[in-house]
Amino acid sequence: LVEHYIRQNNTIDIYEEYFEEEEEEEEEEEHPSAKTINVLRDPNSTKRMATHLSWHPDANRAVAVAYCSLDFQDSRKDMNFDSYIWDLEKPYTPELTLKPSSPVVTLEYNSKDWHHVLGGCYNGQIVYWDTRKGGLPMEMTPVELSHRDPVYGACWLPSRTGTECLSGSTDGQVLWWDIRKLSQPSERLILDITREDQLGKALGVISLDFVPTMPTKFLVGTEQGIIVSCNRDAKTPPEKIANIFRSHIGAVYSVTRNPFFPKVFLSVGDWTARIWTEELMDSSSIMETKYHTAYLLDACWSPVKPAVFFTARSDGTLDIWDFLFHQKEPSLSLKVSNEPLLSLRSQDNGQIIGCGTRLGAVSLLEISPGLCTLRKNEKTLTSTMFEREARREKVLQDKYRERQLREQERLRARPEEKEDPQAVFRQAQADFFSNIKAERRRR
Repeated sequence: LVEHYIRQNNTIDIYEEYFEEEEEEEEEEEHPSAKTINVLRDPNSTKRMATHLSWHPDANRAVAVAYCSLDFQDSRKDMNFDSYIWDLEKPYTPELTLKPSSPVVTLEYNSKDWHHVLGGCYNGQIVYWDTRKGGLPMEMTPVELSHRDPVYGACWLPSRTGTECLSGSTDGQVLWWDIRKLSQPSERLILDITREDQLGKALGVISLDFVPTMPTKFLVGTEQGIIVSCNRDAKTPPEKIANIFRSHIGAVYSVTRNPFFPKVFLSVGDWTARIWTEELMDSSSIMETKYHTAYLLDACWSPVKPAVFFTARSDGTLDIWDFLFHQKEPSLSLKVSNEPLLSLRSQDNGQIIGCGTRLGAVSLLEISPGLCTLRKNEKTLTSTMFEREARREKVLQDKYRERQLREQERLRARPEEKEDPQAVFRQAQADFFSNIKAERRRR
């Protein structure tokens, strides 16, 4: 009998948690926050701008920082050309000093070969280092075949060898290179949106984005406020300029694809950040932030949350946006520096973000778990949001075109009235004399 009651009692788990999911959701709803865990400072007395950051692909244990002055005709004699690689466990001195012949505007780690670092120089040259062999460049492109202006964008391309790369400059050119043979570019694209392939009409490249998930396509942000979507596989150079997005009033300082939805991309320029989709051509953005009083100078997506992105402002503020929950205001605004924030880069796990300033300080901020943890159904909800906004924009675009067509048809349907010049002259003469007679009577 006792055994019967024991078995009966054990059929039900009296310790079962019925509301476990609800408790987890309550724990996740914490207030967004971020804290500075370290600051990497330019060791030189003459400070330069931290223009670009690149995290080491191996567990983000180090970060490469490009230092350069982008001020017009900055001719300080004691200006140092060095850039640095910093070990996060030893943040007070650089792990490696990179010594280019010209200041480096952009640096990028090779995700396939971690020891290779690509650099784009202020004088237009492309250079690369092998960190196992010290800070002197392995090779650089010849000046006469390089860009004519500073290289604002340089990135590695996915290939079997892992040696191909891409560069863009304000001289209006996009060049393809292979570091095994840097004596000349393997391919050239002139960014002429009139598709006449003329360098004199080319738009200056000030930002560049390439993702391995779309190996034949890349995005270019220009000085003129236009974003150009390019396709490398097109047969002729004019055909390589696929789509054109007239985006910002000023220069497009950053353009970057969403890591979860590659057809959706983020741009930053003037006072706003805007979200676009390649499925809608010749249309406006599907979403955008409010206008700020300070310029926006850089932006990046969160690598772990599809609707979260970061923007850097010229007043030294970092804004963290979560468009799935708040679209009018950022989820978190943090005053990082009194100097403008010029560069942003998030680690692959989204927990730490680096912010480079005008005076060369790189602040490393740790983001609260709520802003770097993917929630249940978040990807599906974000996809639905982007699709909804894209449909709304398409409806508005179709209505605008329909209204334009109706206006054109109305103008064509109106009969052309041919006026006799002599009749017009006689009518004007009669009106003139009648006005004179009326004026005489009044006096």
